[in-house]
Order: sequence, then structure tokens, then C-alpha cells
Amino acid sequence: MIQVQSIDGLLLREMVLAGAALLEKNREAVDALNVFPVPDGDTGTNMSLTMSSATRELNSKEFTTAGEAAEALSKGALRGARGNSGVITSQLYRGFAKALKGVEKITPVEFAAALQKGAETAYKAVMKPKEGTILTVARTIAEDAVRQAQLAPNDFDALFTVILQSGDAILKRTPEMLPVLKQAGVVDAGGYGLLLIYTGYAAVLRGESIDSIATQEDNAKASEFVDDHDALEEIKFAYHVALHLIRVPDTVPESEIDHFRRRLNRIGDTVLLEKDENGYKVHVHTADPGRVLQYGAELGELDGVEIVNLLQLRRAKEEAEAPAHASEPPKPYGMVSVSLGEGFSSILKDLQVDVIVEGGQTMNPSIDDLHKAIESVNAETVFVFPNNGNVILAANQAAEISDKNVIVIPTKNVAMGIAAAVAFQPDLPAEENAARMEEAAQRVRTGTITYAVRDSEFEDMHINEGDIIGLHNGKVAYKADNVHDVAIELVKAIVTEDDGLITIYYGQDTKEEEAQALAEEIGEMCPDCDVEVHAGGQPLYYYLIAVE
Repeated sequence: MIQVQSIDGLLLREMVLAGAALLEKNREAVDALNVFPVPDGDTGTNMSLTMSSATRELNSKEFTTAGEAAEALSKGALRGARGNSGVITSQLYRGFAKALKGVEKITPVEFAAALQKGAETAYKAVMKPKEGTILTVARTIAEDAVRQAQLAPNDFDALFTVILQSGDAILKRTPEMLPVLKQAGVVDAGGYGLLLIYTGYAAVLRGESIDSIATQEDNAKASEFVDDHDALEEIKFAYHVALHLIRVPDTVPESEIDHFRRRLNRIGDTVLLEKDENGYKVHVHTADPGRVLQYGAELGELDGVEIVNLLQLRRAKEEAEAPAHASEPPKPYGMVSVSLGEGFSSILKDLQVDVIVEGGQTMNPSIDDLHKAIESVNAETVFVFPNNGNVILAANQAAEISDKNVIVIPTKNVAMGIAAAVAFQPDLPAEENAARMEEAAQRVRTGTITYAVRDSEFEDMHINEGDIIGLHNGKVAYKADNVHDVAIELVKAIVTEDDGLITIYYGQDTKEEEAQALAEEIGEMCPDCDVEVHAGGQPLYYYLIAVE
């Protein structure tokens, strides 16, 4: 039974931390809900990394008002957002924070209205929103929450009962809204992740431990605190202090531990005080390391003390990373590309791409990663190639927060990015270049070959775990027990009489001689096409075959 009638900044922080931890606990289960049985389903991973960034920001200081805590939550989520699911999650928090600006303590009515504002903001961020996704789950929960709050304006228990019931009901309906979910026999992964976060909220308000909540991944590890010094926009306190407080007497009451935490918050920020089997992990950024040691020694013994001067650390890093062109005037154009695989990255660099952002399949870069790459290019206009359908939304958000003229070319794989880079003409206006590059990218048709990570049904095809599967323009089209047969079937389906070039990019687990032999066979099948072979170096995917 939830007894609280309002939520301040400290309680909101605890709710978010619990939601993030429960999501991380079930991260692999969320990843496994990927529609296609390919080895790069990463919705849970992307959402969890996004929440990890949000909790880092919440842990940076003690936010007493709900509005301040919500603003920090939104800021952290936006900075660390990865993949479509992560970006949408960050937009939910962006709207949530806008609705709570200036609010000291959240009432049930305000909480429901903030959920609704979050859903509205997330819908606006997506160019073509689809029903049956995390967006539908967020919107439906918010609508039901608003109705419930109007009926019982002071009852958080009733509100969260409705939130969880509504979320469970709409999540079960997502396969009816998206045929691909029904075909795969799964619910929407992002929607499930969001419901886990809200379940964590409710657990805190009801005084429950998330360990007692029945989950699909009881053995998964909880999210760990990471002190990311590079992510700090401003260093308010010069010293990072970390230590282990051991041999704390059993007679020390919990109130003394809370008092210790409050003292740390008064002399610094980014406070962590976490109990483990040996005592307490302690972390703080402060201007007075001596007082941290003094306060800790009053409770127990100090072990593993670490003190780092953050200002010196940052100055050394800035000097090491200072661009050689800092005093040079900006050039007209620059290019940033996402790439995963040494071969692909080398090709893109040869095409004069300025910055390569590591990521793509299995590892989507965050908004912050992309924004930093954009800002590092000394150019007036920067073209960005996301090279993955799950990175385009993050790239658009990175472009939005940049002061530069940033144009995102919506490339869905590296082959499209390479085609776009080849089409670039330095003497043309930016808009004309963008049109040329997008047109060149869209002309590329692709097939990729990987393996199935689980049994699945897709259209009329039964797929067993371990089968070799071929994806035609991103959708599962063929399966076999060997890579060669799938490659041949893909080429037959993709190549038309109007095509003149077939490019085979082989992955890190494919031998060059195998790729060359396949190219010779494809050349005999398609005598009117030139066939090229390049090392892509991509993980998990044996081949990416591009036709144009």
C-alpha cells in the first residue's frame, strides 16, 4: 500500500534508480524480444544504457525538489540515449521534466500529467510513429493515469495500480497492432522495458525490494554506478574521493549512515554510499578530501582510499586531445560516419570522412557520442551517416542540439553510407549535396547474412536456432544450413538486369579466400555486373552484399 501523498526530488531519484535497476536486471529478456532472431537485438541494452546515463546525472548531487530532479533525469537520459528505444525513452523524460518545471513535490495529478506530456513529446520526436510500440504503451498508460488521477487526486496507490495494469494490458495487445510482433510471437520490447521502469517506481513507493519482484532474468546483475569524469560539463569540486568503509560496528544505527550521507552532500556532489558484504562503498566529488576521510573514520576503518584531482585530469586530457586545427578557419563541409569493423572504417576514411564513430549493429552510439563527433569537425556544414536504422533517430537528436549546420543522411547500413560519401561533391551547395547523397544511398539494395539466435516463425518460414539466415533490405528472407547457399539466394533476389555493380563486404569471421570464391561464382551468375570484394570486418554478420 502506497502511503505517500507527494514525491520530492529525493524520492523521485530513488524511484528512477529502482526502475533502472529492474530494467538492467531484465535487460537480456528485453533484448530477446527482438522481432527477428538475429544476434543484435539490443532494445534492452540501449534502454538500460540510456537509464544508466540518466541515473549518473541524478547521482551528481542531491536534488531536493522534484522539478530539479526531473530536469537532471531528462538531461542525463538525452546525453546517453542510444538506439530508437533509448532516444524515445529520453524524449519521454524530456516531456516529463517540462511538465514538472518549478514543481517542488509531485501530486498524483501532476505525475499523471507529466507522463502524458512525456508521451506527447516522444510522439513528436518520431517522424513516422508506429502503433504497437513503446510509444503506444507510454501513451495508453498516460491516458489511463490521467483519468485515474482525476477520480482520486490524492491516491498514489490507486494511480500506480492503474499504471501497471494499463501497461500490462496494452503490452499484451501490441502483437495485434504490429503483425511482425504477432508473427514472431513476442510483445514490443521497448514497451516491456518501459513497464519494467514503472514497476520499479511502484516498488519504491510500496516499500518493496526489486529483488522480490518476479522477473524473467533473476540472475542478471543490477546496474552499477560509473563515475564518468569525461561526461562532466562543469567541475564544481576539484577532488574525486573514493574509498571502502569497513568494520563498521553493528551498533552504528542506520540514522548515523544517513547523517554521513547528508554530510557528504553538504561538502560535495556525485555522492554514492552503498552497502556491500564488507561495509560501505563511498564516493564523492569535493573540495575538501580531508573532511570526507574524517567523517568516514568516525564510523569505521578506511580502506582503498583514492583521491584524484579532477581539474588536473581534465587539463591533461584537453591538452592531449586539442585539435591541431583549433586556430584554423572552418572548411565548408565535413563528414561523420558510424561504422563497426576496421575494413568499413578504412574505406570511409579513404572517402574523406572526418570522424568515425564506432557503433552500429549490437552497439549503437549515444546522442552524446554523435554530438561530440559533430562538434569535433572543423566545418560549417557536417553531413552525418548513421548507417543503421536504429541510429538515425539519435543522429537527428544530435543534429538538433548542435550549433552547426548538420544534415543527417538516413543511411541504414554502411554500404549506403559508402555510396553517400562517394556521391559527395565539394563544389556543390549543401542542399544539393544532401539530395545527391540521399539519392545515391537509396539506390543501394542490400543483403546481409548472419545466424539465428532462437527458434522463430517468420511469414511461412520456420527458423531454428543456429540456422544461417539472409536478410533482404533488413527483413528475413532466406535460411539454410550454410552461408554459401543463403548468399546465392540473396544475390538471385537482389540483382536485376539494370544493375552494374555487386560489392561483397565480408565480416570478421569470414575468410578472405571464401569471399573471393563466392565473388567468382557470383560473377559467373551475373556476367553483366562488376563484382568487388572488400574486408568489412563487421562482427556477427558473415557478409553484407550491396547491389547498385
